[in-house]
Amino acid sequence: MQQSMENLVTSALLEDVGHEDITTNSVVDAALRCRVRLSAKQEGVLSGIAPFKTAFEVMRADIGDWSSLEDGTTFGKGDVIASFTGKTRAVLTAERTAMNFVQHLSGVATVTRRFVDQLQGLDCRICGTRKTTPMLRQLEKAAIVHGGGAPHRHTLFDGVLIKENHVMAAGGIGTAVRRARAQAHHLMRVEVEVRNLEEFDQALATDTDVIMLDNMDNETMAEAVRRAGGHKVVLEASGNASLERVRGMAATGVDFVSVGALTHSAPAIDLTLLIENI
Repeated sequence: MQQSMENLVTSALLEDVGHEDITTNSVVDAALRCRVRLSAKQEGVLSGIAPFKTAFEVMRADIGDWSSLEDGTTFGKGDVIASFTGKTRAVLTAERTAMNFVQHLSGVATVTRRFVDQLQGLDCRICGTRKTTPMLRQLEKAAIVHGGGAPHRHTLFDGVLIKENHVMAAGGIGTAVRRARAQAHHLMRVEVEVRNLEEFDQALATDTDVIMLDNMDNETMAEAVRRAGGHKVVLEASGNASLERVRGMAATGVDFVSVGALTHSAPAIDLTLLIENI
């Protein structure tokens, strides 16, 4: 994970810097060092402090006196999130790339926490989806956990999730689940997506481990929960899970609510990085 993150941050810096940071190299003396403070301009939940720091390390900023909050920490407006000393040129060149990571990932964690807070007192958990930013999936999935959410499958190879197009291609829910079960090892769960109660009953008649209730209204989900009574199956609700609706979805009795918006629509948290000469 550490090496893949370093590779990702290095690629991001190469994209931004290109041949050189002309502005910084023209204006800032090469021997200059500075003290850096990353502060919050709004409240939120922290995630992404590792790629933030890595950006300065890759640029060989010679970091000293490092101090930071831990991922998952709630912060308020005006709080200092991280501080350190380093070579000014390297700090200024890496600044935007470092900020892009921590602001976006903190946005994911913050939105996740808002969804999680809506479910207080209910036996249901929030999880993400694979609707992630290309190449940022591992970091975004970690940000969901930092926000209090539950992990979902990370990749296509670490879990079976039979969706409607798989069902169509296979010729039916029963056939799709049977084929998937034949290929899955004993530690791997099989999940199938259903769109209505007829499909739900078909899925319930198989030996699937998880059933995803896709874009159902609350009344239909509650009926699915009732029908699942006595069956050893996990129920996941998905589709149109807004902050306003998510508690009602969870109150139907499902075990999980998956929310694509945690990653594909999370607004970046407003942070600021300022330096002082030393």
